[in-house]
Amino acid sequence: MSNNNSNQPVVTSAREALNKFKMEAAQEVGVDLKQGYNGHLTSREAGSVGGQMVKNMKPARKTSFARASRTMTGHMREVNYITSVTL
Repeated sequence: MSNNNSNQPVVTSAREALNKFKMEAAQEVGVDLKQGYNGHLTSREAGSVGGQMVKNMKPARKTSFARASRTMTGHMREVNYITSVTL
């Protein structure tokens, strides 16, 4: 039986990049994150760091708005746009 530990980055140099990204996300939400063990953090603080990371990694954003219909005078139509952000 093979051991597939998903907790290890596929690219070893990615660990430093992920740690830097985590520190930046913690700074954005105002959490005092230190290198190494952070047992002093509350669940809410730790979750806010993870949430900020996901928010920044999210590849697509969706927005919608109402506009006048082009075919029916006086009617409104909902328009949805999905955008992708590439860094």
